[in-house]
Amino acid sequence: MLTIAFPALAFDTNCYVLAPAAGEECVIVDPGIGVEETLREVLTTHRLRPAAVLLTHGHVDHVWSVTPVCGADTAAYIHADDRYRLVDPLGQANAGLVAMLEQQFGARATWAEPNNVVEIRDRAHLRLAGLDVEVLHAPGHTEGSVMFLTDGVPDGITDQVDVDRTVVSGDVLFAGSIGRTDLPGGDPEAMVRSLRDVVLPLSDTTLVLPGHYHATTMAHERATNPYLRDLPA
Repeated sequence: MLTIAFPALAFDTNCYVLAPAAGEECVIVDPGIGVEETLREVLTTHRLRPAAVLLTHGHVDHVWSVTPVCGADTAAYIHADDRYRLVDPLGQANAGLVAMLEQQFGARATWAEPNNVVEIRDRAHLRLAGLDVEVLHAPGHTEGSVMFLTDGVPDGITDQVDVDRTVVSGDVLFAGSIGRTDLPGGDPEAMVRSLRDVVLPLSDTTLVLPGHYHATTMAHERATNPYLRDLPA
């Protein structure tokens, strides 16, 4: 699986581009703040055509560029419980954060919803751009946080690590940590349930591509991540 990752210009939010191979259709996951130019270069270099944009949740640092990236035709997929966040993510964001972004980019922040939004639910199976993707609903960071699981793995990675599937975990699971639960829509108890019932059952041979920071594996996180090791029974 062709897998390209790069950070947004703010908050180091990871944007992912996944495709069966160069010259094919692709899916774009979490187009964050200021990713448009880099994304255009990636698509041109690898001759990729966007088939869908997948959103792990509706926080502004993960959806900022979704509407221009989708354009007129490409659908944005988001869990039904976070659908409301696409109505006005700027209005839901901290005013100081919006002011900081406006200063950084030298323009007033504006928002328009994508033309085509598809609501997804837990355990939905999506066939997009030649990839089979399973939706894993894992609330706690937000009500509609999800992870996207596929049997594909990045080209060449099996020479480096023992993995046979990939999960794009958004802000549910990070290397050594988890997403915060103290923002509006966050729920510590829901996060514990998600970690216990959704994250822990993933096989050790699962590659984890998180919403921030570097990639990891379930084997490593199961052994070292304190939020997984110290889960209540």
